[in-house]
Amino acid sequence: MASRAKDQDDFTRDRVSIMTAPDPDDQDRQDMARLAAGHDSALNELMARHGERLFHYLLRLAQSDTEAADIAEETFVRIYQNREKFRSRNKFSTWLYTIATNLARDLHRHRTRHPQVSLDAELQNFTEILPSGKPGPGETVQAAETVSVVRQAIAALPEELRLPLVLAEYEDKSHAEIALILQCSAKAVEMRIYRARQELRVRLAPYFEK
Repeated sequence: MASRAKDQDDFTRDRVSIMTAPDPDDQDRQDMARLAAGHDSALNELMARHGERLFHYLLRLAQSDTEAADIAEETFVRIYQNREKFRSRNKFSTWLYTIATNLARDLHRHRTRHPQVSLDAELQNFTEILPSGKPGPGETVQAAETVSVVRQAIAALPEELRLPLVLAEYEDKSHAEIALILQCSAKAVEMRIYRARQELRVRLAPYFEK
């Protein structure tokens, strides 16, 4: 009986903990309100909550650790500069990714005018195509080659296809949220992601059919 009562108490505590856990979106809105009110330390809370994931998103777009870090830093600078423009009815992460994506687009346009593309950054989320378990030496080399091929295939996608694909597959954004970030319709997002996947299949087919 005592054991059963203890289990019930543990279940109740866990349930209460889940129910009272702060909502990340609400935390973001509270921090933005504090930031707008002059509490600059709130920016540190936002950076701690979103900084790492934003960096990895930008890494997949910029293909450079240094450039991804620079864009992430500039994104939070813009957040601070425009802190009074944030509307609490909106989702902070959508606004954050909109700013970051626009900055990444500016970098892409600059690269187009001044070509100097680096493919040294690694994509980390294509684990489904990598060997499972502990790979042997030959498998390790093959896995590295696979990651490189996939990385180059994604980097070579047109911007209008690459951005929604990365936001959907790596950032787990809904089509509606991607539409807000990229300022297009949800239907356009759906079609671009479909086209991106189709193009990747074509580009990667010769490698995987070996």
